Amino acid sequence: MNKNLQLATLGGGCFWCTEAIFQKVKGVEKVVSGYSGGNAPGKPTYREVCSGLTGHAEVIQITFDANIISFEDILVIFMTTHDPTTLNRQGADVGTAYRSVIFYHNLIQQEIAEDVVTKLQAYYKDKIVTEISPLKIFYEAEEYHQNYYIENPNQGYCSFVIAPKIVKLRKLHADKLK
Repeated sequence: MNKNLQLATLGGGCFWCTEAIFQKVKGVEKVVSGYSGGNAPGKPTYREVCSGLTGHAEVIQITFDANIISFEDILVIFMTTHDPTTLNRQGADVGTAYRSVIFYHNLIQQEIAEDVVTKLQAYYKDKIVTEISPLKIFYEAEEYHQNYYIENPNQGYCSFVIAPKIVKLRKLHADKLK
């Protein structure tokens, strides 16, 4: 079978959470944690991004096989495994680095993102504040951020923040899991 590999770049708070979610999804070939959406020159560091001064968000870049999972399904999983109604915040993580954002790679992705957000709004009491913007550049995060949940499943943040998101993923999207 020929693969139809595409990219999706998403920020839903801490990249450790979104990375752990998408590493479990059928059709996802690779997930890389990183930064995007800022205006500071050069490759930012984790400390710089967390300061809020670079304007970057913590994001993941997903390489997926569109013959197995669609961009729309990727977005539905994304939008239902974090809170897209909180501005610059996910749980205890606060600041522009933790904003909900979809960085589209082309106009088709933009249209799909806008459609998914519109459709899902009916399921949320509060307004969805997920930013939809063109991807300008993606910077890969430091190596110690990659595969964080896989490498550190018993770490406190993983146990108390990420593990419940994995449970929610299994409950809502069992048919999409590896």
